Amino acid sequence: MKKIFRISGRVISGIVLVLMCCLVILVLSSRASGGEPTIFGYQVKVVLSGSMEPTFKTGSIIAIKLGDSKSSYHKKDVITFKDGEKLITHRIIKVKEVNGQPLYKTKGDNNDAPDMNMVMPKNVVGKYTNFTIPYMGYVINYATSKIGAALLLIIPGIMLVLSSVWSILRTMKEVEVKNA
Repeated sequence: MKKIFRISGRVISGIVLVLMCCLVILVLSSRASGGEPTIFGYQVKVVLSGSMEPTFKTGSIIAIKLGDSKSSYHKKDVITFKDGEKLITHRIIKVKEVNGQPLYKTKGDNNDAPDMNMVMPKNVVGKYTNFTIPYMGYVINYATSKIGAALLLIIPGIMLVLSSVWSILRTMKEVEVKNA
């Protein structure tokens, strides 16, 4: 029974360590680039409003596939686009062709009315990939704050020191038992 607890404890510790490393990489890469971290053409975005509920909840993270000027989107696609300085993720409810260029009418699933302005293709950042992790956005928002980023560097350091002390004490105890 002790062996099972020991193994499960190591597995849980390993998972926590991997998650912490991923968060550290995410925070450091976003700080270094000055923008959103991009992995293989995908970006992770934090959902800050309830306009798309129940598709995804406030505080979730979503993955979007980055688009380019040649990307085309269709009715019912969920896109992330720039509206001034803000990024918005809404569903396309209508595609209209003007001078050979598509314009997208969008609406949040939880909103009563469509968005005021049509979205031009140059303002589309990317398309939602149906990948969502609920409530993880709260963690990422905290991790990207100054205090959160500091804690992401300090906590693993403390854990590393404690693990080293624990290993040294355990080795000293084993040596004492062998010498007795």
